[in-house]
This record gives sequence, C-alpha cells and structure tokens, in this order.
Amino acid sequence: MATILETCRVPAPSGAAAELSVPLTFFDIPWLHFPHPIRRLLFYDYPCSKPHFLETIAPKLKESLSSTLGHYLPVAGDLIFPLNSEKKAEIRYVAGDSVVSLTIAESGSDFDDLIGNHARDADQFYEFVPDIDPVKDESEYQRVPVMALKVTLFPGRGICVGFANLHCLGDASSLVGFIQAWASINKLGGDEEFLTKQGESLPIFDRSVIKDPLGVDTIFWKIIKEVPLKSSSFPLPTNRVRATYILHDTDIEKLKYLVWAKKPGLSQVSSFVVTVSYVWTCLVKSGEQVDDDVLEYFIFAADIRERIDPPVPANYFGNCLGYGAARIEHKQLVGEQGFVMAVEAIADQIKNRVNKKDEVLKGAENWLSKIKKMTGIRSVGVSGSPKFDLSTVDFGWGRARKLEVVSIDGEKHSISLCKSRDSEGGLEVGMSLPRTRMEAFAAIFDDGLRF
Repeated sequence: MATILETCRVPAPSGAAAELSVPLTFFDIPWLHFPHPIRRLLFYDYPCSKPHFLETIAPKLKESLSSTLGHYLPVAGDLIFPLNSEKKAEIRYVAGDSVVSLTIAESGSDFDDLIGNHARDADQFYEFVPDIDPVKDESEYQRVPVMALKVTLFPGRGICVGFANLHCLGDASSLVGFIQAWASINKLGGDEEFLTKQGESLPIFDRSVIKDPLGVDTIFWKIIKEVPLKSSSFPLPTNRVRATYILHDTDIEKLKYLVWAKKPGLSQVSSFVVTVSYVWTCLVKSGEQVDDDVLEYFIFAADIRERIDPPVPANYFGNCLGYGAARIEHKQLVGEQGFVMAVEAIADQIKNRVNKKDEVLKGAENWLSKIKKMTGIRSVGVSGSPKFDLSTVDFGWGRARKLEVVSIDGEKHSISLCKSRDSEGGLEVGMSLPRTRMEAFAAIFDDGLRF
C-alpha cells in the first residue's frame, strides 16, 4: 500500500478573485448523480530519490498548482446542491474557504508492472487514486469538493499523478486543459511564460454562451433535485483485471480498407470509428450467449462546442457534450459482417446526429428520460478521446509513460481511448474485465488483427 507522506489543502493565489459562482447548465446537471468520479492516473518515468522528491518536486507542484487554480477557480470550488429550494445547483468558489486536496505519497509497488499493457489486478491501482471528501450536509444545501489530487513517488523509478473529479465540473476538453496548464506552469517554473503562450485561450466560465431557450436546465433540475447527493466510493473489490491493447496505424489502415472494400461510399470512416467498432465487436463476441434479437448499443459522447448554433468558444470550461447511440441486433454484430455493420452504425450517428447542428441538441429536454430508459440495456461506452491527448502532458519529467482511466472499473462495459505513446498514429484502448472475459477478448482481438 502507498504510504501517505503529506496531505495538504492548496488554495488559489492571494491575487485571485474573492468569490465565483458558476451555475450548472443542462449539459452539467445530468452528471450530478453519476455514481463515480472520473479517475485518471498519469505515470511518469522519472527516477529520483525521496529527499529530492520531498524537498524539490513536491513543493514545486504545490506552488504551480496554486498558480494554476488562479486561472481555474471552479476546480478549487465545491458543488453546492440546494435542499428544499428553487435555487439550482452551482459550483462555488470562496477565497479562504475553497481549496484543492493534494495528497503526497510513496509506494513500493512494482512500477514497471503497473505501466505494462498485460492484464493486471485492477484493485492495486486504487492506492494511487485521490479521495474526494464526503458530501457535507448543511442546513440548506449539500456541498462536496469537485476535485482531488494525489502524487505518488516510486523511489528511484517514477511518479504517478492521480486526478479525481466530479463529471459536473467539466468534460474532457475542460479537465485536460486544466491538467495541461498545471503541468506547463510546473515545468516553466511560473505562469508568466504560460500566460504569454495561453493568454488568449484561458478558460472562460460564462454560462451565457450556452443558449437554452427551452429552459432545459429547469426541466432537468426539477427531476434531479428530488434525489440528494451521495458520497462517492471505490468499487472494491473490482474482481477485474486491467489491460491495454494497441492498434497501430497499420492496423487502423487495414481496418479502414476492409470497410471501404465492403462499403466504398461510406463516410466518417475515421480512426476513432474503426477502432471502437472493432473493440465493440470483439467485446460482444467474447461475452455470454444471448438471444439473437437482443439489441447491442455503443454509446459515445462528443465535444459539440463547434457543432451547435451559435458555437461555444473552444476555451469554455464546463460540459458541452452531445452523444451518439449506435445499435445493432446481437446476431448481426457477432456475425461475419459484424465489424462493418458496427462501423456503419457508429458513422451514421456521427454524420446524421452529432455533426448536424439541427440534430445534435434535438430533443435535449428528453435526455434524462432517455438515460433512465437505457438503464439495464446491453451497452458499451467509451471514456476519453484521441482529440484530448494526455500523453503529452509534461510536468518537467518528460511525456507521460502511461494513462490509466480507473473510472471505467465502475462501469459494466466501458473502454478508455487515447493516442498511443509508442506508436505514431496508433491508439491505445484500455479495458477492465473479469480475468476469464479478458482472456477471451484478447484471443478474439489478436486473431482478428492477424486475419
């Protein structure tokens, strides 16, 4: 187990605003009762001693984190969930009260085993994941921090930086922006050079850029407010193993050619589409037998800042996600043409729903009821995107050696996706499954690529 060396509360710098309240939009509210925080781990090859870590690296990380929070005040804030009130939930920052919990730890675990691609016990990763404080019940509202951080030293071998955040804080675009900013300020030794480079793209928190003429946020809040917040927990024991599968650029091109040979006029045949389609079919084939006419779903989120009218600035901090939900009958997905049909179904969702300004938010007022109806369906989801590349995040120790999205443990079938560090143009797929299921998946995955 990791040994905790220090627990500290890092505030924004003294020159930051005294207070900031950020209301939640209809993009944020559906995530309020998401069962687990988003949990990510970045591992770095960086052999250093414990004294150097404690005397130099840890203090510098605290200082740079404080500077970064000056530009990302909501990250240091609390989610405020009103009780018995018509007020809506918000993220509130108050100077002198709002901080980010940062834990400094040391581990004797096998660093090289942790950063491997082979199947590894999923439970062992939780010692590197930060804890978000429990929900506090006040007289008129509940409050809970939206972010927690943990940095773990593997003496003489490497460092792990762990992130846990409530999804209502922001989507991948927002959180990756914060992580990159912290790393950049830490590497540069201050935020002056960072501001020179990033000044025009600093995050904006103005919710007025999200147009909601139908009052969807009010519709959602009336439903959500009836259920109080619950403190997050770890899904231990997971009874799972984690493994990483790499699709090299040559593999991806072969999959594309296979699709074009069968469907020469098909558009949206991107690396993302063929990769998740291939993984979806392999995952369903490796599972239990079900009736032929049972529907299989692949659900994915998409950043729609540029896809709605009027468009939302790229540096908007919060959630701005649309979604696609491809579905195919089980017998078709496991059949000979299953992969091509999966590509066609996902590509259709992107072309005719996600990428169409008049479709991407159509029926948004019914999103919560649709989510409720989809409970219990056979589905695969995806966390992360090659578009938001965490592998390049450099705190001054070089690029990250490995990304693990721990939060996929909490989902029945969910995968993580990111750019491959070791394969130019390739993608890495993270999986979390029971060991026997993982072995079956691995065999099907490898056989299909060889074919």
